[in-house]
Formats: sequence, C-alpha cells, structure tokens
Amino acid sequence: MFTIKGKTTDWELVIGLETHIEVLSDSKLFSGASADYNPTISPNTQVSMVDAAMPGMLPVLNEYCVEQAIKMGLGLNAEISRRSRFARKQYFYPDLPQGYQISQPADEPPIVGRGYVEITGDDGNPKKIFIERAHLEQDAGKLKHDAHPTKSFADYNRTGVALLEIVTYLDVKNPENNSYISSPDEAERYLREIREIARALGVSKANMEEGSMRADVNVSVRPVGSNEFRTRTETKNMVSFKFIKSAIEYEARRQIEIYENGGTVSQDTMRYSASDGTTSVMRSKEDALDYRYFPDPDLLELIVEDDMIERIRNTMPELPATTRARYINELGLAEYDAARLTESTDISRWFDTAVGDKPARAKSIANWMISELFAHPENWDEKNAVDRAQPGAPRIIRPSDLAELVDMISDKSINGKQAKEIFIKMLDDEDGSPREIAKRFGMEQITDTSAIEAAVDDVIANNPAQVEQYRGGKVGLLGFFVGGVMKATGGKANPAVVNELLRKKLG
Repeated sequence: MFTIKGKTTDWELVIGLETHIEVLSDSKLFSGASADYNPTISPNTQVSMVDAAMPGMLPVLNEYCVEQAIKMGLGLNAEISRRSRFARKQYFYPDLPQGYQISQPADEPPIVGRGYVEITGDDGNPKKIFIERAHLEQDAGKLKHDAHPTKSFADYNRTGVALLEIVTYLDVKNPENNSYISSPDEAERYLREIREIARALGVSKANMEEGSMRADVNVSVRPVGSNEFRTRTETKNMVSFKFIKSAIEYEARRQIEIYENGGTVSQDTMRYSASDGTTSVMRSKEDALDYRYFPDPDLLELIVEDDMIERIRNTMPELPATTRARYINELGLAEYDAARLTESTDISRWFDTAVGDKPARAKSIANWMISELFAHPENWDEKNAVDRAQPGAPRIIRPSDLAELVDMISDKSINGKQAKEIFIKMLDDEDGSPREIAKRFGMEQITDTSAIEAAVDDVIANNPAQVEQYRGGKVGLLGFFVGGVMKATGGKANPAVVNELLRKKLG
C-alpha cells in the first residue's frame, strides 16, 4: 500500500481520474467540418456554421463517433447503454461559441456504463479499476493569450471535435466494494492502459503530448485504515504522466498539511505549475447543478441496437491485456518483458511480425528488442517502415532483420559476439540483410567439422608440452587450445564444435 507519513499519522490516497480522449474520425461530432486540427493548419479554417453557432444551424450526430465510443466501451469491459441522450451543459466561456457544451447528462445513463480496467497494483498483483461511465461530448476551442500584448484570440478549429470522457468509479455508500487508484504509480499504469486500449482499437491517438488525451485528477487523503471519503480536489487538464504523478504527490501532501494543522480541505478546482511542481486553487469546484443540464432539443434520443454492438465486437482486435497473457502463457516471456512489449500496439505488432511462425524465436527477439533496439529509437520504426524512409535518414531496422539475426545465432551461422558486430553495422547504416553483412565482412561462422578438426589437429601437434600438462591434470589449459583454434580460423569456428573436438582428442 502506498502511504505518506505525516506528523501524527500515516495517510493513504484516494484518486479518481476523468480521462478525455479525442475520438479518431474524419469529421466532428455534430458537423461535417474536418476533425483534423493539427498546429500546421491555419486558425479558424475548419469551422462549420454549426461549430460557429450561427442562428438556425442544427447539429447532426456523427454515427461513426458513436461506433468508436461503443468500441472503446467494449474494450473497457463496460455495459453499452441501448438508450442515451445529449444535453446542453451551460457555461459561458469564449472557447465555446454556443455558450454551452453538448454532452451527456451526469445523472442519466451515458453511451458507456459501468466497466473496468485491469492494471498491476503496487503489490504486484492484478487490480481492477472500476469505470463509472464514458460519455461523448464536443471539445472546446483553443484560446491564445500570447499572440498580442493586449488581446486574446480564439481558434475554433478544435471546437466540436468528438471527445470520450472516461470516469473512474468510487462507491461512496459501500466502501468495501471499492477497488480504486491509490498511488501515483497506479494512476500512471491506469492511464497507460487506457491509452493502449484506445490505440489498439483505433479509437484515438491518445497522445498526451499532442493533447489528444488529457486527464482531470481528483485527489483526497484519509488516515490509513479509515473508510471515510474526505473532500477531494480536481486538478484540470493534465497532459503528462510525469506531471500527473507530481501533481498527485504535491496535492496529497498539501491536504495532509492542512488536516494536521487543524484545517479543512475545500472542494476546489486546481491548476498545476510545471515550473515548480505545485498546485494552486483556480476556482471553487462546480457541481452538476451549476451547469444546469437540460436535454438538447435539437438532438433525438440515441438508440443503439444489439446487432450494431455485436458487429463492432466482431471487428475488434486483440487488446493489450490479452496480448500480455499470450506472451507469458504461450511464448514463455517474463512478465516484465511482456509488459515492455505491450507498451504500445505498434511495438507488440512489430514483435509479433519478427517472431512470425517460429515461437522459439520469441525470447531472443524480446531480449534484442528490449536490450538493444529500444536504445536506438532513431533506427527502428514501430510501424514496420521500409529501409531509408527518406533520403539521408538513418537505416530502419525491420522485423525481418532482427528475425534473421536471431536465426543466424540459432543455426550457428554466427556467434553472439558476431551478432553484436552485425547489429552495430546495421545501426551504422550498412546496407544489406544480416546474412549479407556477415558474408561481406567475413563473419560467417565455420560449422564444417572437417575444417575445424584440421585446425584442432594443428594446434595439438604444435603444442606438445601443453598437451602433456593438460593430460596431467591441468584441465584449465583447454582455454589455451580453444584460443589457438579460434586464432587459426580467424575467430570463425563454432566454439561448441571446437570444445567438443578438443575434449575428444586431448582425452
């Protein structure tokens, strides 16, 4: 259990996360405008009349975004609501032209209901983090405050892009039923699992650096052993795993200090400062009543048929948790290796491609990827790019390259040292496959027993004194003879064959 030691008692954390992922689709949630709003696109060039809230313009629900939400819900082991609806969430801020956000009501069934995500808890055991809901809503625009000394500007390209908000669950009435996030590390593991599920399903890029995944972090503390749920604070719009963990730790210590000094924690919305790792109050926390939800009169009730859910379920790929289990149970990988190889769907696909139909390769491929390939991100492409994707770019090592290198070690064409040398040459932009590089630089291992035997005979004949000493009990001299044979063959002889022949002939 993760605890923080206070002056008078030990404290534990109760953490809730509201994760927003931007849904991958060509157009926005309620308009036909492009949902691509990357920074290279000029401001306010992808805004429809609906997005701009022009009078008389009616929203039309994007069916593909609904399908993406259902797909994510199935990936979260969640219930899919057959009926749900959209409401207007009232707030006045320049990033939403309507003066409200179209969302799904907090007090009614959303499109995705109760579910769970399984992570590894701090104790090393599997832990289910329960999901309360996941609902569709439209994103807001982006305000720019640094483009002019006295003016702020609004870019509405992002306005109306579909968001799926995933909210963790805490059973306040029945504390014994809870399995919640209780440490900064568990928060990171949960968010990474959400990210990889979204990526595996093609629901979202879920890239925090680009803003297509962000989280609101709710934190409260209580004495160890207590079942009480105390007042929480919410730190908004976090876009970095590192900053999320830092914000949780700082906010927890801030609350503990307040309690231990006899104060009370107020339910506030916080901001996080990346420069010094602190949180500070931004405003009082709103309740659902403050938003004055009411049904959107321009949108009909959303009805999802069973056959639509089954059609989507039948098209879903293997999810990260299933992939990890397959690597451990079928390929014999260690849990750590399986976790590293499922950090992204692209990595696991790369690994699967390299292993191919030869599961015996799996452990060696995993070792090479984790110990060597991951250290050179510029020389490999998770998406299986071809060599030299662009002129002057570093050589890209493909799954077939690593598979061939591992096979050459397995069939004794090269030894481990030679494999490392070939790998380095590939990193240094040497053309050709591993076998071609080995042949070009004379690294092919001699496995012909007759050729090795001739070298063994010569070394024994040329060193009679050492032969006598070996036969007299100095078995450590075997290394001397092995070294002689390797020198005579230019280091190409198969060491296993050399050792076997020497022991046989020396007696």
